[in-house]
Amino acid sequence: MGKTSSSYILRAMEPADWPEVSDLIYLSTNTWYEINRGHPIFSGGPQVCELFCRVYHQLEPGCGIVAQHRKTGRIAGSCFFHPRETHVSLGIMNVHPNHFGEGIASALLKTIMDFAKRYQLPLRLVSSALNLDSFSLYTRHGFVPYALYQDLAIEVPRSGLNLKKLGLSTKRVREADLEDISAIGALEFEVSGISRERDYCYFIENDDGIWKTLVIDSQTKGEIDGFLVSVNDPAARLIGPGVSRDPDTAFELVVAHLDRFHGQTPVVLAPSDQPELITQLYQLGARNCELHVAQILGEKQPINGIVMPTFMPESG
Repeated sequence: MGKTSSSYILRAMEPADWPEVSDLIYLSTNTWYEINRGHPIFSGGPQVCELFCRVYHQLEPGCGIVAQHRKTGRIAGSCFFHPRETHVSLGIMNVHPNHFGEGIASALLKTIMDFAKRYQLPLRLVSSALNLDSFSLYTRHGFVPYALYQDLAIEVPRSGLNLKKLGLSTKRVREADLEDISAIGALEFEVSGISRERDYCYFIENDDGIWKTLVIDSQTKGEIDGFLVSVNDPAARLIGPGVSRDPDTAFELVVAHLDRFHGQTPVVLAPSDQPELITQLYQLGARNCELHVAQILGEKQPINGIVMPTFMPESG
């Protein structure tokens, strides 16, 4: 790669970099949260953040970038990106607290922007709306916000949810298999104009044992009304990504996923312009813990349904 930013050289991330990158993600993310929110977001030590390196490498090897200090050899910044059929997604970006304000994030971003431009694909991301430095970084480079998401944390009792007492049912939900990939891709393209069949295959195959993918069939044979993925790992307990045709389908899928989080508090990103879904989640005891905003550089089609993204891996 070889592009420079002042005292740094940008190069492709290698597996040998993962321990140092994991430490960087853990430190820089927790530092921001401790200063601005009063608490860290990661626990368990830097090694838990190797999940990010591993997942992006498994999805698309060679799509991580590091900013390495020329003199010390230390990694001062890192970022992941993920090329898909319809777009490029920008993943988690981190800069070491000792090197804030040195242009590292801009240099990393420009490298990925050049990649997307070369392949004539839109560049999409989901980032914290509370981190104004991050938000401004993207808008300064021409990204346009198009959707706001409420991060809703749902505390699940150790015994799980009492669906009968809550008057809820998940009878329509089933676990996805590889034969569903075409239907999942067709639904997501219909709802949001994107497709990422390699991702669906990765989630459903679940070689690491941390993913779960659920679907609800449509009355039309061979189609589905919704799908939703979740990840349960010490570094990320998240529900998403997924899309649904309507709020009830989205809610039923969320409820079904909660059954794997007994005694835990997963987070789901719900679109703020879907009050029916938000109200249903509040009735489960969901509480707002952050806001995220979806942004794009390039063209996009209007959303025609419910989109629930995630930031592990970023779904765009």
